[in-house]
Amino acid sequence: MADWSELFVPDTPLLEIVVRGSVMYLALFTLLRVILKRESGTTGVTDLLVIVLLADAAQNGLSGGYNSITDGVLLVAVIIGWSYLLNAVAYRWPAAARLIRPGSLVLVRDGRILRANMRRELITDEELYTLLRKQGVTDLAEVREMRMEPDGQFSVTTRIPGRSRDDSGASGGFG
Repeated sequence: MADWSELFVPDTPLLEIVVRGSVMYLALFTLLRVILKRESGTTGVTDLLVIVLLADAAQNGLSGGYNSITDGVLLVAVIIGWSYLLNAVAYRWPAAARLIRPGSLVLVRDGRILRANMRRELITDEELYTLLRKQGVTDLAEVREMRMEPDGQFSVTTRIPGRSRDDSGASGGFG
């Protein structure tokens, strides 16, 4: 026979759940934003964070990590609330958006590698050249601008749009 009060009456103080959920969300958001920007792929850091934390919070609520469903539901609500709040703040205030949603970072401008930006994101020359080759660029001189976008992807703008990159006539390729 099910103990209904055990299922629906929280056994953890509600404030503790809110504090735990808030601290974990903000700590993971900060770590992912600062350290793993390049690793996030096409999923935004906030999206990735919400998915991971929701899965864990829901799992705890479902598996009995909490004794009550209410504990798990409240934790999920706290995580979704933080995600919504940060997105709303970024939408409303551009200064906050720069902290919450990183801008793109220029790695190459007018055929010149910007070493400080490369160091900042720990991108080696070989990684840069590999990314350029994947874009069909065989000569660094062709590149007007290469950026690491906020989602961790890379975009390349060449000097002459639409020109075949294979017949550049330049001999300074990087292999």
